[in-house]
Amino acid sequence: MTRSTAIRHACDYFDSGAFRADLERRVAMPTESQDPEGHGRLRGYLEAELLPAVERLGATARIVDNPVPGGGPFLLAERREGDGLPTVLMYGHADVVPGDAEHWRPGLEPWRLVVEGDRWYGRGAADNKGQHTINLAALEHVARARGGRLGFNLKVLVETGEEIGSPGLRALCAERRAELAADLLIASDGPRVRADRPTLFLGSRGGVNFTLRVALREGAHHSGNWGGLLRNPATVLAAALATLVDGRGRILVPGLRPPEIPPSVRRALADLPVGGGADDPDIDEDWGEPGLTPAERLIGWNTLEVLSLSAGNPDVPVGAIPGTATAHCQLRFVVGTDAAGAGQALRDHLDAHGFPMVAVEVGRVMAATRTDPDEPWVRWAAESVERTWGGRPAIMPNLGGTIPNDAFAEELGLCTVWLPHSYPACAQHAPDEHLLAPLAREALQIMAGLFWDLGEPRD
Repeated sequence: MTRSTAIRHACDYFDSGAFRADLERRVAMPTESQDPEGHGRLRGYLEAELLPAVERLGATARIVDNPVPGGGPFLLAERREGDGLPTVLMYGHADVVPGDAEHWRPGLEPWRLVVEGDRWYGRGAADNKGQHTINLAALEHVARARGGRLGFNLKVLVETGEEIGSPGLRALCAERRAELAADLLIASDGPRVRADRPTLFLGSRGGVNFTLRVALREGAHHSGNWGGLLRNPATVLAAALATLVDGRGRILVPGLRPPEIPPSVRRALADLPVGGGADDPDIDEDWGEPGLTPAERLIGWNTLEVLSLSAGNPDVPVGAIPGTATAHCQLRFVVGTDAAGAGQALRDHLDAHGFPMVAVEVGRVMAATRTDPDEPWVRWAAESVERTWGGRPAIMPNLGGTIPNDAFAEELGLCTVWLPHSYPACAQHAPDEHLLAPLAREALQIMAGLFWDLGEPRD
């Protein structure tokens, strides 16, 4: 009954081929949440793979319907060992993005695990089947090493709609707040900062998509006969965009800018590496908010991105003034930003700059969350990872991207600690998605050590 025994069991699970076999079965199940006819496959994955896995942990488990009509099912499980013990809620998601089989390179396919050296290819291998397989296995090996005990209370929540915006997740947490109450969320999704640097992230930037549309007239008109007489919607839209974000990426709308970066966040970001991997693009040092480091621009600040622009026929341009122009945009934002007021802030700003003809259409807002890096549970988790790995993990106050962490941080009021088991070049959401085998083996050790430490007596 030692920590090293639990870690050794986790390594044996990987080295024996059992982890690969589990992942191979799970990747073979096409759990695409975007398919409206796919609820049966999503439920089948929970029933065939995850129910048995959590029941082996001694948990009472069931599948529950989504409180939102049309949403996919959830798996809920609980193992209670006693009053006075810490309670952890573990989260994962069973769904994947579309397979996109025709764009995988020859020899690879989304629903078959293909091993090429250290890379294990397959849809969901990195996002999220490989990651929740690691965590469930680590729990099992800790219980084995402890003679059937974990040393803490465990709750598990697995959803089947993360890749389509987690419909019903927050509503489920609200309805079952007492049932899901815990001291801490531990979950795994997304990438580490680098393949060779274990990482903790504590929340995510939020996101809101919006569309700017200039619709001035039906059809297009000859540019020679009407040029100089008709307002060009593409020109108007380009000028309007230039008032929102400047030519170096700095946000110009006061209502879309964040508050100052808190000191604890700055300290956490001080040694955080960004980019530099073999497959990473080169960072533009003069892009974004001036005076910030790359890590601060990515993790601690807001960005406004133009995702697409259209007017006329981009592939076959003709000598005509288009009647309409459209820009699809996105604001990624940190805690403290008034995201609910983004639409009004855009409207007021465009009106003040002479663009009342630019319509603003705001989509769904996903909230930003951030656990304070100085929170005791964060320090505990970092110390546990360091004890196993032998070095200090990277600590990100929040991801640059967006995950449904608000359901746990806001609805359940939990300290949220995420330990990702993938890396930036894993092709998550893209063709040729893969898991790095050495990283997975290391992650099994880290999670076995973490769950062992959670079950140790504390003052």
